[in-house]
Amino acid sequence: MIYNLGSINADHVYRLARLPAPGETLAARTYSVGLGGKGANQSVAIARAGGLVRHIGAIGPDGRWMADRLAAAGAECAFVAEVDLASGHAIINVDDAGENAIVIYPGANRALDVDHVKQALGQAGAGDTLILQNETACQVEAACFAREQGLFTVYSAAPFEAEAVRAVLPYLSLLIVNEVEAAQLCSELSVTLVDLPVENVLVTLGAKGAVWYNTARDHEIRVAGFPVKAVDTTGAGDTYAGYLVAGLSEGLAVKEAMRLAGAAAAVKVTRPGAADVIPTRAEVADFLADQPSE
Repeated sequence: MIYNLGSINADHVYRLARLPAPGETLAARTYSVGLGGKGANQSVAIARAGGLVRHIGAIGPDGRWMADRLAAAGAECAFVAEVDLASGHAIINVDDAGENAIVIYPGANRALDVDHVKQALGQAGAGDTLILQNETACQVEAACFAREQGLFTVYSAAPFEAEAVRAVLPYLSLLIVNEVEAAQLCSELSVTLVDLPVENVLVTLGAKGAVWYNTARDHEIRVAGFPVKAVDTTGAGDTYAGYLVAGLSEGLAVKEAMRLAGAAAAVKVTRPGAADVIPTRAEVADFLADQPSE
């Protein structure tokens, strides 16, 4: 079982020719609302990869449709609490190149309490996985409890905040960062990636792929990306993380899980939207079947 302490957001998406400059007002071409949040995206990705995932999170009364959509995607939602607070939401601007600029209101995502999280993790143990991101409350407490229970604990360090990463590092099995976050973290902590106090670090490189560092063995694994025409990069990193964790959970070797995750992210960026358009395992398999062998 994969447990995901993760955010649930309503994504308000505005498509524009280009992203606005500071002080500039632009008219959007289109507007849509969909399920998002790094946590929800990752749970959908895990479920569509074929993994069993229990989502631990919170919504307000305005967010029941999001919990319903998350459940419909295949996530177990018994521990999605409803609190007396507005649900989280994101304002997402997407340009013609598929790049985005995002503002997040955390809302109910920060209202979770430790007892609720521990109850959700109560039956977890060795062989299970916990994945977290920096969009909820109780990150440190959940990571510590998971480590005590013997879970493989993964932290997707976004939105990036060095102190949030520092706080959870002692309890992690795997840290996931992108290139920019990796540089910021090393600068803030005055270390190199291989000197971080965590056994495994995965750095995503966008279209260039990703690299996995096993810091304990001073070993790295590189997997190239897949060339595609990007329409919307929103949720690409979450798709990668969800598919990676699902692949590792089912017993795939690291390199194989990375290739699966990279393919899923490549398919995702060809589609506008976030959680609602994350590809299924069958769609990813079809995409991989059309790629040259390594």
